Amino acid sequence: MMRDITLGQYYPVQSPVHKLDPRTKLFGTLALIIALFAADNVYCYGAAALFLFGTIAVSRVPVGHIVKGLKPVLFLLAFSAAFNLFLTPGEELARFWIFTITREGLVRAAMMAVRLIFLVMGTSLLTFTTTPNQLTDGLERSLRFLNVLHVPVHEIAMIMSIALRFIPILVEETDRIMKAQMARGADFETGGLIKKARAMVPLLVPLFISAFRRASDLALAMEARCYHGGEGRTRMKPLKYKTADRLAYLILLAFPTGVVLLRVFL
Repeated sequence: MMRDITLGQYYPVQSPVHKLDPRTKLFGTLALIIALFAADNVYCYGAAALFLFGTIAVSRVPVGHIVKGLKPVLFLLAFSAAFNLFLTPGEELARFWIFTITREGLVRAAMMAVRLIFLVMGTSLLTFTTTPNQLTDGLERSLRFLNVLHVPVHEIAMIMSIALRFIPILVEETDRIMKAQMARGADFETGGLIKKARAMVPLLVPLFISAFRRASDLALAMEARCYHGGEGRTRMKPLKYKTADRLAYLILLAFPTGVVLLRVFL
């Protein structure tokens, strides 16, 4: 289960998507989110699927590697689908006990499931094709206009980058602790949901200790290198838009616009 958490991991491969400016990829993720929340019919979701899987094909990231990241959110996916399936009023299709399945609920549950799947796959693709340093620079440059309001943009981008970078580290640490406890007789596989949840409790103390130790080491390393925030800092590789980024922006602007038009006219 721990190995299935792929958020925050970078997949090193040469592709046109990897070479894009991180600001372009951030805007692309935002365009996908807008399009998914604007979609309300099968044509809109078809356009979103075409855009998403086309981007995945161009990125050369294996589809199975991205789909593997859906396993940790299956419970949330099933809960959201069931919530919409049983609690949406409309034309009744079936009834058992206190639950009623309606045609409208079935459609809404399917759309909600597809929306969540595409959201997770889209955000995973962003981290697979963008290094944490690039993501930090892209976030800072994209939100630079907030400096006028005295918002600490650099610090916010740094916090988000460190959080993403720590996800695979903590996952690996959790997997190591689980294997060490399983070697001593701990059981994390058998039993029901409550038993499995109780078995995970002993993991929390060593995991928190490890996380705080790593955070302390990182803080000491930043202080030793005289880090005092983003004011006056320069970059070895400043971000510059290229021709591919401009073409990508045209596609990214056309995509949510097309989804909105499909929603209005179809």
